Amino acid sequence: MSSQASQIIAEDTQLVRLDTSHSTAIIAIENEVHTHPWKASMLTNFDGRGACNFGLLDKQSRLLGYFYAQNIVGEVSLLNIAVAKPWQGRGVGRLLLESLVEKSEAANAETVWLEVRQSNVAALKLYESEGFHEVDRRRDYYPTQQGKEDAIVMCLTLAFSGF
Repeated sequence: MSSQASQIIAEDTQLVRLDTSHSTAIIAIENEVHTHPWKASMLTNFDGRGACNFGLLDKQSRLLGYFYAQNIVGEVSLLNIAVAKPWQGRGVGRLLLESLVEKSEAANAETVWLEVRQSNVAALKLYESEGFHEVDRRRDYYPTQQGKEDAIVMCLTLAFSGF
């Protein structure tokens, strides 16, 4: 995606902290895009320890995508990220990921961690293009229709702004 296209999406959207008013849209996107979606009770828990949960809204206040993350003692874990199907491949995922990194830096976090299915090639390419690198694998971690697949553990080290 060109930086010009990303800029247009950024100008036409707003990043907001998720709350109960977004629950219906979150659950719909989650069920639409994940083969093994989170339970609704997990998706509607916005106040967990270290919660950093944000969504991207368009000008009509429609939810285009979201991320759930947790910041515990300077280590941010990306727990879930999803983009509504009509918006996939249009820079929304990148904008959400960049927003997570910016929020992590602003909180003086040292690292951002995530796990991704080995079959999710588009996500792997996105994470690598944003500076994440593979640090480990969890064998047979994710359920699939045919059995299990590996989780690739990735990390991004942030610029240290302390002292």
